[in-house]
Amino acid sequence: MPIIFIGYRGSGKSAVGACVADRLGWRFVDADVEIERRAGRTIREIFAEQGESHFRDIERQVLAELLSESDLVIAAGGGAILSAETRERLKCAGPVIYLKVSPGVAEQRIASDVTTSERRPALMDLPRRAEIETTMAARALLYEECATITLDADAKTVSALADEVMRLLPAEYRREAAT
Repeated sequence: MPIIFIGYRGSGKSAVGACVADRLGWRFVDADVEIERRAGRTIREIFAEQGESHFRDIERQVLAELLSESDLVIAAGGGAILSAETRERLKCAGPVIYLKVSPGVAEQRIASDVTTSERRPALMDLPRRAEIETTMAARALLYEECATITLDADAKTVSALADEVMRLLPAEYRREAAT
């Protein structure tokens, strides 16, 4: 069974997920990076050329494949939970860790990530902070619906969050990490 990280853009899914994968000796996949690899273009380009619904179709297919694997840690895209089908798959796949951040922290992290504007589209025609607040509010219940573990990721380091995840994972995952 995989371990899946969900949350808004900038929540730390990729960084914490990669750290947890390393501790377990498992493979790590960032679903957005995998989508871009398969499509041969950025998410921003997919949105611009074929629209969000086409991107969401690809995202749903990629996640369905990834969620069937074992010994894998996945960072799901921030909007992956918009699909009812994906939400149901997440709930059945393995531990789902929701990294929850405040709009202010998300905004700071997004602004400091130089690749974000190149690779990720704006989701609304709003200033960045308003988009973050609106999108987070719309998705919050969906993240919570899927999560088996919810962590406040505002002020903790990647290592501290990974420690917390390892402590909260079901016992069979912790045993595997110890061997």
